[in-house]
Amino acid sequence: MTRLSKAFAKDHPALVCFVTAGDGDTPGVLDALVAGGADVIELGMPFTDPMADGPAIQAANIRSLEAGTTTADILRIAGDFRWRHPDVPLVLMGYANPMLRRGAEWFASAVREAGVDGVICVDVPPEEDDALGPALRQAGIDPIRLATPTTDTARLPTVLNGASGFVYYVSVAGITGLQQAAQGSIDAAVTRLKEATDLPIAVGFGVRTPEQAQAIARIADGVVVGSAIVELVARHTTDAPRHVRTYVESLAAAVRAARKEIA
Repeated sequence: MTRLSKAFAKDHPALVCFVTAGDGDTPGVLDALVAGGADVIELGMPFTDPMADGPAIQAANIRSLEAGTTTADILRIAGDFRWRHPDVPLVLMGYANPMLRRGAEWFASAVREAGVDGVICVDVPPEEDDALGPALRQAGIDPIRLATPTTDTARLPTVLNGASGFVYYVSVAGITGLQQAAQGSIDAAVTRLKEATDLPIAVGFGVRTPEQAQAIARIADGVVVGSAIVELVARHTTDAPRHVRTYVESLAAAVRAARKEIA
């Protein structure tokens, strides 16, 4: 089993936590995520023109880029994380420009060497999988696909074809951090996705409170939290790891309680 498959095979839904690389004390925040109970880490690659990120993550991108963060820095952060946490899955999330600038094969080889388990490339649609997917699969990296409320029955097989690791269900037709979908619509969407694939389904966008995380964990295989963590990093700067750990502990407890309720 891979690190990702093990994370989703635990006796509770996986808590997936996002942080932007190069924004503040990234190594300290990453360690805090793990200490707080995160099952999967999603590391954002800062980019000047994001299309899915809301204000909090956009601001984190700007702070990181203004601090001089490069792709080499991100790979170094990832590699150091893998050395410190050999068993915790690490996923890179970003956009095509930095991933493809030096070629898909170069990027796939570099992330493999850094110990990355999966890649989410927001702006390469599944219809253009050839741009990055084959290189990732050849390197043993999971190409993680996004499904949304507008992914209809006709297109869903295309989205799932070639996907691995898990499916990230974007619960709102919008950007991160500003709103959460009604629980009923999330339940229906996850049920539909589970009928179409054996891959784990993780739900994100707009998840902020332990109560929201617990409600989603009752139906989904994973819960993704990003903007709320990024906001803590911005608010507490050098003291962020302590606050991030406390917050993630509350989310982890809620996610684990959801499976106990079902049992």
